[in-house]
Amino acid sequence: MSGRVDGKIALVTGAAQGLGEAISRLLAREGARVAVTDINASGATKLAAEINEQHAGAAIALSHDVTKEADWVRAIGETVRVFGGLHVLVNNAGIGLTKDLEQITLEEWRHVHAVDLDGVFLGCKHAIAAMAKSVKETNLGGSIVNISSISGIVAGHNMAAYNSAKAAVRHLSKSVALYCAKKGLNIRSNSVHPVFIATPILDPLVARFGRDEAYAKLARQIPLGRIGEPDDIAYAVLYLASEESKFVTGAELKVDGGISAM
Repeated sequence: MSGRVDGKIALVTGAAQGLGEAISRLLAREGARVAVTDINASGATKLAAEINEQHAGAAIALSHDVTKEADWVRAIGETVRVFGGLHVLVNNAGIGLTKDLEQITLEEWRHVHAVDLDGVFLGCKHAIAAMAKSVKETNLGGSIVNISSISGIVAGHNMAAYNSAKAAVRHLSKSVALYCAKKGLNIRSNSVHPVFIATPILDPLVARFGRDEAYAKLARQIPLGRIGEPDDIAYAVLYLASEESKFVTGAELKVDGGISAM
C-alpha cells in the first residue's frame, strides 16, 4: 500500500532518533507532511533534510522541549503556518528511569513525569483546536497517537516512575478520546504500548553488557524471542494515523511480542 496518510499534516515529538525518527520517515513516505520536533534541534534538522531529499517539502524541523508550554504553542503554530494545518499528533518524546523506588529522588520522579506525562498533556491540550479546524476544512479525520509503553500495563520492581507516567498516558489517552468524541470533533486518541525496541533508550544496558548480550537478555523475556524494531512501532502509528482506523478511539495497541499475554 502507499499514500495511506495522503494530505495529512503530522507533528511528531522526540523525532530526532529512535521511534520518532522511524515514525516521521514512514508518515512522510506514506504521503504526510511532518513537523519533526525534538529538544535535539540539530538532530531534528538533519532528519528533516534527509526526508526532504526523498520527499521534497515533506518535513520541517522544530526545536521543542515538550515540558514547556510556550514551546508547544510555538511548535503547533509554526506547523500550521508552514503546512496549513494539523491532523496528526504523535506524542513520542519520552525518557526512561530504571531505579529502585527508595532510591528515586523527588527531582527524578518529577522529571520523568514532566517529559513522559506532562508533555503528552500539553500536546493534547494545545493541538486539539488546530486539529479540529483542519478536520473541518479537509474532511480528513484527526488522530492523536500517544506512545506509552508496555510498562504502562505491566509493572516492574525497579521502574516506579516510568510505570507511573506511562500508565497515566494510557488513561489520559482514553479521557482525551472521550472528550473529543463528546465534542463531535472527529479527532481520535489512542495509545501505543511498545516492549523493548532497538533504540537509544536501551543504550545504558548495551553499554553495560554489549549489544548482543543486552538484546539477548531482553529477548528471553519475550514470547516471540526477539526485541522489536523501530518500524514495528512506526507501522502501528501509521495505522492509527490513517483513515483505516477511523472507528478506533480510546484504545491501546500493544506491540509487545506477546509479553503482556503471559
